[in-house]
Amino acid sequence: MELELQTTANANHITESALIPRLPPWIKAITLTSCALSILGSALIIVTFMIWKDIRTTSRRLLVFLSLTDFWTAVALFYGVYTDFRDSSVDCIVQSVFSTFMGTSSFFWTVSIAIYLYITIVKTDTQLAGSLTKYFHLVSWGVPLVVVVCAAGLDKLGFDRSQVSVGWCWVKLSTPDNLLWMLLTGKLWEIMAYFILPALYISMKRHIYAQGRAQENCRFQRTAVAAMVKVDRKLTFIPLVFVLLRVWSTIRFILTLSGSPAVNNPVLLVLHGIGNTFQGGANCILFCLCTEKIRNKLLPRIPCESGCDCCSCQRAACCSFLRLKLLGPRYVSQLEASINREEEPLLVERH
Repeated sequence: MELELQTTANANHITESALIPRLPPWIKAITLTSCALSILGSALIIVTFMIWKDIRTTSRRLLVFLSLTDFWTAVALFYGVYTDFRDSSVDCIVQSVFSTFMGTSSFFWTVSIAIYLYITIVKTDTQLAGSLTKYFHLVSWGVPLVVVVCAAGLDKLGFDRSQVSVGWCWVKLSTPDNLLWMLLTGKLWEIMAYFILPALYISMKRHIYAQGRAQENCRFQRTAVAAMVKVDRKLTFIPLVFVLLRVWSTIRFILTLSGSPAVNNPVLLVLHGIGNTFQGGANCILFCLCTEKIRNKLLPRIPCESGCDCCSCQRAACCSFLRLKLLGPRYVSQLEASINREEEPLLVERH
């Protein structure tokens, strides 16, 4: 199947007139900055996991594997944007192979984490969720590897003239079945994630809300509600951030299919450049800077007006609604022992 770009009348291939000039310096600078922030954010997630044993939960370990893919994706795209390739040179193909493998793996790890949290929160079966981790590895590494090996072996990866990228190399648009390979090397999994992630996280949010209603008569209701609000907010932002980052890439892909000249709109180029490179930075904001337990480790505690430290002032907020859900009545007797730990969706179980 061939991607036909209607760049000129009766044209069924990309002509020289469809080539865009080198990236404007300001677009290049923004995209490189986004890559650098994603590299730093992914590294922070990995380093904090290695340093602090008390956050080494199974769910955060899955997040580390996701961060590894985001880290190397950002590194590969940084090199591609900085080089601004003009043909399918050897380093262009190598960059395409590396970024395609890591980028596709990132989609699978993102969905794997959502499935893990769904089983843990909704099904309350941590044993089943834990047993799935080996299959997450098999699928998240195996499928991208098979796809990339086939694409590289058939000479499908290389210079794409920035019609569906922002300076980096991906799938050669000159190949007769480029649409098929663009789907297999990213777009198919990206579009599927648009539907799978919101469905899973909405189910989790509804379940948490229902459990909150069921705890209305609990004497720790205010504590549960405070924690529920924090968990609910994070479960809202996870799929929302993913869609907001990736949708610009999909929009340019659709514009490319239709042959629209808007595919090279500078605003779309910037949004696409940021969206494809900033996933690691976004995850760092969600799961490090917006997770109080880790934030308190990274930043000095700010004294409250009453003179106590931040954690003791926010005892209720540090209680996990998910723990209340999973342990039920036993949670009441364990509350004092766990009051100084913050447990959120990625900090809820310990193995």
